[in-house]
Amino acid sequence: MYKANIYVTLKEGVLDPQGDAVRKSLQVLNYQGVKQVRIGKFIEVWLETEDLATAQRELEEMSDKMLANPVIENYRVEMVEVQGK
Repeated sequence: MYKANIYVTLKEGVLDPQGDAVRKSLQVLNYQGVKQVRIGKFIEVWLETEDLATAQRELEEMSDKMLANPVIENYRVEMVEVQGK
């Protein structure tokens, strides 16, 4: 069994209104050094498959088709082998 940590972030240049709202709120709370905030997603997927190469291929497909929007988002997949879940 494999566990994947998938990090999804907006591509550079894509507006992030949620990040801007958080940045402004942090500055109101007196964190004046905060100049930019970008909001993303963290997804954990546990996958039973034959081998690491198959798991990586399937997770790339999942990310491209559903977990991320490749037009406006980047994603990164980190694999971890686990002993049963």
